[in-house]
Amino acid sequence: MADARIMHCLLAVSLLSFVAHAHPQLSTTFYSRSCPSLETTVWEVMKQAVVKEQRVGASLLRLFFHDCFVQGCDGSILLDATGGEKSAGPNANSLRGFDVIDTIKARVEVKCPGVVSCADILALAARDGTFLLRGPTWKVPLGRRDSTTANQSLANANLPSSGSSLSTLISMFASKGLSATDMTALSGAHTIGLARCSTFRDHLYNDANINSSFAARRRKTCPRSGGDSHLAPMDVHSSRVFDNSYYQNLMARRGLFHSDQELFNGGSQDALVRQYSANPALFRKDFVTAMKKMGNINPLTGNAGQIRKNCRVVNR
Repeated sequence: MADARIMHCLLAVSLLSFVAHAHPQLSTTFYSRSCPSLETTVWEVMKQAVVKEQRVGASLLRLFFHDCFVQGCDGSILLDATGGEKSAGPNANSLRGFDVIDTIKARVEVKCPGVVSCADILALAARDGTFLLRGPTWKVPLGRRDSTTANQSLANANLPSSGSSLSTLISMFASKGLSATDMTALSGAHTIGLARCSTFRDHLYNDANINSSFAARRRKTCPRSGGDSHLAPMDVHSSRVFDNSYYQNLMARRGLFHSDQELFNGGSQDALVRQYSANPALFRKDFVTAMKKMGNINPLTGNAGQIRKNCRVVNR
């Protein structure tokens, strides 16, 4: 009986070892030997890109979010595939920053050919873009591999819209393993960047929970019809600086999207919005925690997927 118990324990340990090997965890030191210059290379390109156009920092942060919410953080958003994610409703004519990822990938391939995934490059670029706009920084767990597919229908189904209700936002984030706190913290990324008129028009003309002077100001460049591509800052105070003024805007009914103002509209997140408005350190801490959690949504690891040579196309 003792021998049987020992064999049973050894078998259990062996199976646990196999599972751990088959689904390795992401690690902040994943490329420490195979590509030690990776993070320096990403930083150098990102610094040049943000100096040239500050908006690209926000664009790459959004690109990472839209990647992770569809199939997981697997670089599928980067594929130029027919019926792919780039042409999905929430992404069409609005995603930016692909050229920066291409530049980073090309430089990384020179130094470490066939080693670093596009998914990991995007995760690092999103982090550095945030920091370059005076936001927080964090150590990015790495080791993702690249998807060989992109799914337009999943993108349409899984990405929250600018017209989403609070309950929809909470449930969509929960389906990805993210809490309501994570959702509210990640929404703070709307403190940087610009948005197209077509995404906030309904809020300007059809919602009552909006500051009247703010609405009038935005309507000057976003008419009831036409002007879909006209741009407005998502944060009326500091769209080029990552700070907590987004939450102050919400308390003043100056959220640009319907989904933004849902976070402060007599619901479950009102108290947290007040906290973030008054305590920028708390917001930054919770934002970093949520970014790390989001970056761990269903990554491809081990032998799954591939390491693309070109982020736009699957290896042949």
